[in-house]
Amino acid sequence: MILVVCAFLAWAVGWTLNLTLARDGVAETRAAQITVPVIFGVTVLIMWELIVRGLQVPGVILPPPSAVARAFVQNGNVLWVDFVQTILKGALSGYLIGCGAGFIAGIFAAKSDFLRRGLLPVGNFAAALPIVGTAPILVMWFGFDWQSKAAVVTVMVFFPMLVNTVAGLAEPTAMQRDLMHTYAASPRQSLEKLDLPAAMPFVFNGLKISTTLALIGAIVAEFFGSPTVGMGFRISTSVGQLALDMVWAEIVVAALAGTAFFGLVSLAERIVTFWHPSQRS
Repeated sequence: MILVVCAFLAWAVGWTLNLTLARDGVAETRAAQITVPVIFGVTVLIMWELIVRGLQVPGVILPPPSAVARAFVQNGNVLWVDFVQTILKGALSGYLIGCGAGFIAGIFAAKSDFLRRGLLPVGNFAAALPIVGTAPILVMWFGFDWQSKAAVVTVMVFFPMLVNTVAGLAEPTAMQRDLMHTYAASPRQSLEKLDLPAAMPFVFNGLKISTTLALIGAIVAEFFGSPTVGMGFRISTSVGQLALDMVWAEIVVAALAGTAFFGLVSLAERIVTFWHPSQRS
């Protein structure tokens, strides 16, 4: 019980530090914006460690962070191979194919009422299909290697990208389009100079949504067939072996990869859409 009491003391200390940083506008500084979530995260990890050890929770139910860190260090090579197989091959390739196809299809759909009325319902139907139903089919079609995981990711990210592209291309107002006609701009020039720049915030919104879907799709697809590598495969086998520390290590890798992936897309958004009000300081 002493460790449990220490856990709540750690929470009180973290709470006090964050309240101190929030006073007198200090929280508005860049350093405080980074420090506050770091303090919160460290406090949660300390509480997790102390409560699990204080209540003697079995490792097969919830391992302490120290055990997860030990598994992370001891199985670094395995985690790296799984990362390459699932993230770099399956998720990234499917993300690029699906987002690229959704973007191109969105451009054509925005310019054709027939395509828009026909393609959006089909895309909505495909997006509504449960991954546990489509993944086994795609695994049987494309094999057990990363190609089938890329196919699952492609299906998952296509519709969000399509919808956001179509919505973005419809953003310019009638007055702006009339101005382009006044300048005798061709349809291609209007697309390049007006429609695509106006659509970029929507396009990046679709890209950011798809980062999470890509990781989920690639990992879940590996539960339905995979070579002896991959994050989904490792999680499935580790659960069967009651090695929950290894499961949490894979979860940490997925979380770090997802955060980095989202951060890179957000950075690209700031560079490309620097003119947009949402990106102004």
